[in-house]
Amino acid sequence: MSESFPLVMSFAATDPSGGAGLQADILTIASMGCHPLSVVTAITVQDTSGVDDVLAMDADWVVDQARAMLEDVPVAAFKIGLLGSVENIPAIAEVLADYPDVPLVLDPVLSSGRGDELADDDMLDAMRELLIPQTTIITPNSIEARRLAINEDDENDDPSLEECAKRILAMGCEYVLITGTHEQTTKVTNTLYNEKGVVRADSWERLPGIYHGSGCTLASAIAALLAQDVDVPEAVMEAQEYTWQTLKSGFRPGMGQHIPDRLFWARSEEDEAAETPLVN
Repeated sequence: MSESFPLVMSFAATDPSGGAGLQADILTIASMGCHPLSVVTAITVQDTSGVDDVLAMDADWVVDQARAMLEDVPVAAFKIGLLGSVENIPAIAEVLADYPDVPLVLDPVLSSGRGDELADDDMLDAMRELLIPQTTIITPNSIEARRLAINEDDENDDPSLEECAKRILAMGCEYVLITGTHEQTTKVTNTLYNEKGVVRADSWERLPGIYHGSGCTLASAIAALLAQDVDVPEAVMEAQEYTWQTLKSGFRPGMGQHIPDRLFWARSEEDEAAETPLVN
């Protein structure tokens, strides 16, 4: 019997379009050379345009899904996406607390690409208190970073992204990767911070179109690389390269957003094979 691939457990919601959520995580984790394990936190009604409804799983069911697998197999990394409900947060946090040495990647999914609200203030508070302190790396976009970091009691609070990173780090995580997709810049700049400041800043060509599931792809790719013992700065760089290539090769199957092609590399190999003449 061959040796098992590293196993990555994703806590996330389903996405019938396959653009984001568990389906995106599964494709990405497998594409990056790991075996995906999935824990359903919610079931969504959505298409490539946006999210119409969310049915959160009962917290006990979330725990039972995770515990059943964790008692059976060794997990090399955890990834968290859409949480579904405030009740799910302490339940997941309690599970993760038993595995403090396993890397955790938190993608704080607070709204859909269309702007559909997916996390209320109670969920934000629970994330800050229970999940972020256990997190190896959190991957908010600039909008999510500001929501997590802003002082809601101060109407004039308008922190820079660097200040947002400092505030999120103060909540207890090791690294913060703030992505710049939503910033009005010529290129997309993603910046990785730790307690010492900026670790690395990477700029990428801004591609045309709007993409559904780019954040899920990036976070899952980082989790897969951490599961293979790649250190955080290098994992962030490699995951960005992979994600950018999935977006460059993305496709638009419906009337809404483009979907990243997480298997772009396989299709490239197929094209090359088709172009290579047979030699007798």
